[in-house]
Amino acid sequence: MKDIVLKYVIDEYLEDDSETITYDTPLISGGIVDSFSMVSLKRFLENKYNISIPDADASPEAFDTVNKICTLVDRFLGK
Repeated sequence: MKDIVLKYVIDEYLEDDSETITYDTPLISGGIVDSFSMVSLKRFLENKYNISIPDADASPEAFDTVNKICTLVDRFLGK
């Protein structure tokens, strides 16, 4: 799951390929993902994993790294 989320972020939000991001790279606080992009990322996750993430749980903190995103998704997958 981490690789899928990381690939999505790289493909959708990085301007050039020279920037390297990891599972712990700050996405929102680092300026890679903005609030509008976070909505599209949330929708991608919901469709990809057939889950529903309530808006209250889709906080900037929960979406700030790939690791945090996967922890959130796992919670709604019942893992």
